[in-house]
Order: sequence, then C-alpha cells, then structure tokens
Amino acid sequence: MTQTVSGYLDVPGGKLYYEAAGAGQAVVFVHAGIADHRMWDDQFAVFAEKYRVVRYDTRGFGQTTSDSVEFSNRADLRALLDHLGIDKAVLIGCSRGGQIATDTTLEFPERVTALITVGSGPGGFTDGDTSDEDALYPQVEAAEKAGDTEKLIQLDVQIWGSGLKRSVDVMPASFVAKMVEMGRANYQHISEQLKPIVLDPPGVARLHEIKVPALILWGDLDTNYILAASPALADGIPGAQRAVMPGTAHLPNMERPEEFNRLVLDFLESALK
Repeated sequence: MTQTVSGYLDVPGGKLYYEAAGAGQAVVFVHAGIADHRMWDDQFAVFAEKYRVVRYDTRGFGQTTSDSVEFSNRADLRALLDHLGIDKAVLIGCSRGGQIATDTTLEFPERVTALITVGSGPGGFTDGDTSDEDALYPQVEAAEKAGDTEKLIQLDVQIWGSGLKRSVDVMPASFVAKMVEMGRANYQHISEQLKPIVLDPPGVARLHEIKVPALILWGDLDTNYILAASPALADGIPGAQRAVMPGTAHLPNMERPEEFNRLVLDFLESALK
C-alpha cells in the first residue's frame, strides 16, 4: 500500500490542503466546483501505483482555508508544485478544475507535461446552450436567498451528479452520499468572499498555444453547455484526443471509475513515452 503524505501549504492569504503519494512522473488532480479532493478517491491509489499523484482542495473548498482576498488558482497550483519539488506535471481537472488545469497550461506551459480535462470547457466560451440549467435557476436563487444549503446541495446533485437527463433516484446511494458530504464541507466556506483572478485574455482564444498531449473527456449525459464546450476545447487544442463515456454525466470518474481509469492510464502510457 502506497503511503499518503498530507499537509497544508501557506499561500498568500490562505492555506491549501493537499495529499501526495507514489513516485515517478507527477500527476495532479484538480477537483470540480461541486466537489473537493475526495472526488478522486477511486483514482488516487490506483494512479499512485505508477505515478507520483497529488490532489488538493482549491480555495473555497474542502479543507483549504482562505481570507477574503484576490488570488490566482493558477499561481496556487504552481506554488503547490514548487512546494512538492515538482518541475513538471500531468494536470487532470474536472469541470472548473479542468479550466484551472487548462489555464495553468496556458500561463505556465513549462510546468505541464500533459493535460486531461473531464466535463470541462475553455474559459470565455459562450456558445453553449444553458437553457436546461437555467430552468432550475429560480430554485437555486430561492435556496440561496433562504440560506438553505441542503436544498442547494440537492440541486447540485440533480444538475451535476445525475445530470438533467435522468433522475437522481437511479444513482447509487454511495455516489449521492459522497456528493452531499462534499457539498456540506464546501458550503461551510460560504462566508469567504473570494476574488479569483481570471486568465486574461481568456483561454477560448488561446487554445492553439497548448503544445502538450491533451485528452478531453466528457459524459454524454452532461449539461447541454458542457456537450458544446468540451468538443470546442478538443477542437481548439492541436492534436487533442477526445473520449466520450456514454451513460455518464458530469462526474464520469466517480460513476464508472474502472472505465475512466483505463481510458486515462492508456492515454498517459502513450503520451508520456
């Protein structure tokens, strides 16, 4: 069993929680905006058998803490690489984490070996249809006004867990329970008035700058926006490969981890030769 090392890294105005295990080429997992580092539970130990793996909580999530300050997610990720003595890493990010990974690849290309995104799109992409999500916005707005975090978590599970094309009732209880647990941890950060500094100009117009091997992966039951944004991301990165996991929504690595792990590990074996 590979030993896991965990700790906190001081960054300007905050402390990043991280975990690391394994040896070899570094692989860093960046979580989605409705999750924390635990969304990678089914990947962490498996990938650590072959790689040096790192996962962490970004500001506003999980066990990471932050003051109400301006900050860069990209600079935070670079600081974590520096702290762990990692020169270059494979970045694997889901949803918002995929955008952080993509933007970090653009801002610090010398630190990235390969890029893998899951249910994500480029920053500044505006061509996607959000009508399916927008239909639930009145419920989200009402729950926010009422401070009803349990309702907000329920809506997160509906939109991003099961996806809007099927019922939450068909999802495994363990999957729903983990989403609820992560959601409760994240909503404890609601008082942190964070001010993330976005990449300027945004990534959507700069994807041609990415020269590392890239795999763009998504589930066919994801939101309509992601079903447009992910192919656009793949189209924009020269030589990018794409993979669609049928019957999964926004978190395919949690829904069908064995299939996800096989797809990504096969890609890495080829890309890192």
